[in-house]
Amino acid sequence: MDQAKTPGSTAATPAAKPRPSSDVGFTPAVKAVQERRGSRTTYHKMEETRGWHTTVTPELAAFIAERDSVYLGTANGSGQPYIQHRGGPMGFIRVLDERTLAFADYVGNRQYITTGNLAENDRAFLFLMDYAHRRRIKIWGRARVVEDDSELIAKLMPSAYEATPEQAIVFTIDAWDMNCHQHIPRTVNVAEVAEAIESAQKRIAMLEAENLRLRQELASRP
Repeated sequence: MDQAKTPGSTAATPAAKPRPSSDVGFTPAVKAVQERRGSRTTYHKMEETRGWHTTVTPELAAFIAERDSVYLGTANGSGQPYIQHRGGPMGFIRVLDERTLAFADYVGNRQYITTGNLAENDRAFLFLMDYAHRRRIKIWGRARVVEDDSELIAKLMPSAYEATPEQAIVFTIDAWDMNCHQHIPRTVNVAEVAEAIESAQKRIAMLEAENLRLRQELASRP
């Protein structure tokens, strides 16, 4: 039976609309600049129709699996930002679940700026570049340092990679976006270039040998 309404009661207030996932980057100050410079309408439509992704998609997983480099952004408790490069064999960043990425953190110069920043401010940012195809993915989220889980660190350590793991960085995704390719310089991997050159040289040598054989056969005919 429906409960009786008390005098003066009103209908329940509708639930507030969830904030767009892009709000992690598009703060009120950012939106004000977009409004002033004429791009807010475009991004408002994006927020209304699709927004930014908040979980790992097959597209993101494939992109991460091909990366051998990442830029990790953190900030200390006072807001001072810091960017650190992290690298390893292709695919060194692992997808643990639809919201979680992780990678082994190797012994380095022992400054521990990123580690210290995350100890007082867990907000973090990953910037992944594909220079060969001029693509980039930006990932906002939170990160934590894991020092006391040897099983996880061993799981994340790339096989036969000559580095000493010291800890793990575990990153929880808030939102991510792949944006335009403008102004990204096109570069290629040295190892891939060397492999392509070696393959071409072998092909040339084979064709030269074949050419020589055919010329000798032609010269030996009456």
